[in-house]
Amino acid sequence: MTQTATQGTLAWENHFSQRAGGVGSSVVRDMLKIIRQPGYISLAGGMPPPELFPIDACRAAAERVLTRHGQEAMQYGLTAGYPPLREFVVRWMKRTMDVELAVDNVLITSGGMQGMDLCGRLLLNAGDSILTESPTFLGALQVFAVNQAVCVPIPLDDKGVQIEALEHKLAARPAFMYLIPTFQNPSGVTLSLERRQAVIALAAQYQVPIVEDDPYSHLRFAGKPLPSLLALDARRNQGQELRGNVIYVGSFSKILGPGLRVGWLVAPANVIQRLDVLKQGTDLHASVLAQMIVHEVVRDGEFLPRHVEKLRAALRQRRDAMIAAMERHFPPGLHWVNPNGGMFVWVTLPPSLDGNELLKQALQQKVAFVPGYSFFPAGGGHNTMRLNFSYPLPDVIETGIQRLGQILKGRMTKD
Repeated sequence: MTQTATQGTLAWENHFSQRAGGVGSSVVRDMLKIIRQPGYISLAGGMPPPELFPIDACRAAAERVLTRHGQEAMQYGLTAGYPPLREFVVRWMKRTMDVELAVDNVLITSGGMQGMDLCGRLLLNAGDSILTESPTFLGALQVFAVNQAVCVPIPLDDKGVQIEALEHKLAARPAFMYLIPTFQNPSGVTLSLERRQAVIALAAQYQVPIVEDDPYSHLRFAGKPLPSLLALDARRNQGQELRGNVIYVGSFSKILGPGLRVGWLVAPANVIQRLDVLKQGTDLHASVLAQMIVHEVVRDGEFLPRHVEKLRAALRQRRDAMIAAMERHFPPGLHWVNPNGGMFVWVTLPPSLDGNELLKQALQQKVAFVPGYSFFPAGGGHNTMRLNFSYPLPDVIETGIQRLGQILKGRMTKD
């Protein structure tokens, strides 16, 4: 007897896991589909200036890698990463942050996002709580949602996360703290030195790990650099080995190019060993070819500092262009943060305005930004928005801000 054909189409949504069903799409990623159309001005995604990508250096590096080491570049690699690149990260962290590392403290990842995902896999059980700044990076909220964690918001002010509120929540023993201390995404705020020291002391007191996300500290174009949480923690635990409570997430995305998808984690050696095992179950290893190209570009130790200086100069020019345009075109009654680095200006609107409604009008005028509500782990922020200045050229920034200013003036006149 022949078996009858299945009737109807499989209802896939009935088969999705709780983990998959609990994660929403990123507002920024969804918007990219729109702003790739001709004529749109993007003040939305946190994209580096594309005209400064080191394309010639990467092209030459790829040619050398494939000519001299083609078989190795196309083969499976070590999960922890291409050893010469890990060695470069050790030297780079010493040079830029004065942190003494061994190669065993470094794991190469497929971008900073995978670093955060691995931290979640390492430290989280379903239902665990994480302390995060509020607002915080939307991508991190997605990662933690996949891990079925509960994000507990800690408010920010102009000096960063508020320590008294942080300590109050630490008493409940969360799984870890997730912090972006330098040019925080989306607020642009930098955690003060005094508060950095307090965070390190509290982590030790309550025995709660810190995941330090640091994609922007190399993009400082004004003000005095501050030590990373990793560096402060390492100084507290002086010795021959890196010990302490911090896992550091680094990335080449903002300082070379996000399409390379190469980042790194720094942690005590026993933590890196466990992360290595977890990474085996995700992608085996980051792209060997991409790792070898990155290493070939940066290995002389001088290219990357020179390139970062070019980025800083360009970002400062664009930050200045955006702030000046906002001062000219935005109506009174708005507040914004003027950052000393990074890629974003955070704007607080009058309470009567809604960032999402403004976005709908802005898209009609072919301008995109990110409404702030999506960065708040427990809701709120309806009257905020994040503006990106790193991607558009200064004259494009002027046009985009002018269009937004006209919309804002119209809305505030009505209200």
